Amino acid sequence: MGNRSQWREWWLATERAITTGRWPARLASQLGASTAVVVETHTVRLAQPLGSATRLRIAFASDFHAGPNTPDGLIDASIRELERMDADLLLLGGDFVSVRPEYLRDFGRRLAAIPAPLGRFAVLGNHDYWAGGEAVASALTDAGIQMLTNRNVRLPEPFEHVSLCGLDDYTDGEPDGEAAFSGAGPVRIVLMHGPSNLLDIGDREFAVALCGHTHGGQIALPSGRPIKVALGPLSRRYSAGRFDLDQGRVLLVSRGIGCSTIPIRFNAPPAVLMCTVTGAEPVRPAHVKTQ
Repeated sequence: MGNRSQWREWWLATERAITTGRWPARLASQLGASTAVVVETHTVRLAQPLGSATRLRIAFASDFHAGPNTPDGLIDASIRELERMDADLLLLGGDFVSVRPEYLRDFGRRLAAIPAPLGRFAVLGNHDYWAGGEAVASALTDAGIQMLTNRNVRLPEPFEHVSLCGLDDYTDGEPDGEAAFSGAGPVRIVLMHGPSNLLDIGDREFAVALCGHTHGGQIALPSGRPIKVALGPLSRRYSAGRFDLDQGRVLLVSRGIGCSTIPIRFNAPPAVLMCTVTGAEPVRPAHVKTQ
């Protein structure tokens, strides 16, 4: 671990030095890199009620990687798609920046302005920690985005049975499944950075977990199989898409938006997710006739 940490510090220092002025992203734009962002839609149907409402619409995005390797056009396009969703809730799965926390300065305010009546919630990713986790979290909080690190919040009516449970990053944070789920309601929606956070959850019940981190490999074979996978023991098994797990649990893994290390994506297009959670009709009290 110590050697890996030293290697990482050396690599980050080198990356900061050689990417001054964000020239890789600028070069990618000049060479015609696509700024199209795919909107992937999923529906998760539950047997239990969400509250007095029966449908919750969640916009999810992760891995913006604002910084030297992500063209501005990609971030602009992702924000436009998130705005068009007009979702009830906005969840953000980490890796907001690469290399330097200041890349979040204006970007965070733009995220906080995306319509989401039930709120905007975030967790950090490994690149946020590498760039400066406290600074990234502070910038998000100052912009009006709530951090959901190892804690849960109950949604208001008409979604009173729903809790959002957030986990810290598996590789560089301090994830605590007990704290994230303690006291949560019967319908649990999990926000985490990467699929390996499933190991922190264990056999705890949840309806749907949303994460990114993998980039779908960022560079993949035509079949979509990643050539190289991100850190974490479950990154290859759950590289992108929908996975129906045991106990009726659903995992949604996004390919994310930006680029890490190199400003190139191949067979792994940027994406944001729209997840519609539908619940059973609430049990209503029988009408009692009066004499």
